[in-house]
Amino acid sequence: MSEKMDAHLIDIEVEEDGWLDALPDVQAVVQTGILAALKAVDVTEQTDIVVLLCDDAEMKSLNKEYRQKNAPTNVLSFPAPKMKGMAHLGDIALGLETCVREAEEQRKTLKNHVLHLSVHGTLHLLGYDHMTDEEAEEMENLERDILKSLNVADPYGPEHTHG
Repeated sequence: MSEKMDAHLIDIEVEEDGWLDALPDVQAVVQTGILAALKAVDVTEQTDIVVLLCDDAEMKSLNKEYRQKNAPTNVLSFPAPKMKGMAHLGDIALGLETCVREAEEQRKTLKNHVLHLSVHGTLHLLGYDHMTDEEAEEMENLERDILKSLNVADPYGPEHTHG
């Protein structure tokens, strides 16, 4: 590992053991996606990120509590407040059943879907968003470039439109 990557601490907590059944190297996959995103936007200072690999019931609870949406989702990002001297970028959660279902529906491997969602979640921690078409285009293009560097096909495909 390069020195730049050594500056990043990624704590991955597997709350739902089904993750290990569905994707035995899930921790390495998540770490790869996060490090690729950090490298792409040239984050070189010491950072840490906590990742929770949970089930859809936990994702539904988190989504309801923090976003007022009473449904599970694939990925949630919780950016940490920006404080001088603090290295914690924030937390990311991934929901197993939704991720598996989406990968099947989109005809992609679970590994590639988790790589994409890890990149996506990390970019949210870094301040990227997709609330407007312009923001979405910027974020999605960055995701495409990062995933291409990991030999992962465009997650949005040519039929994808913003909004």
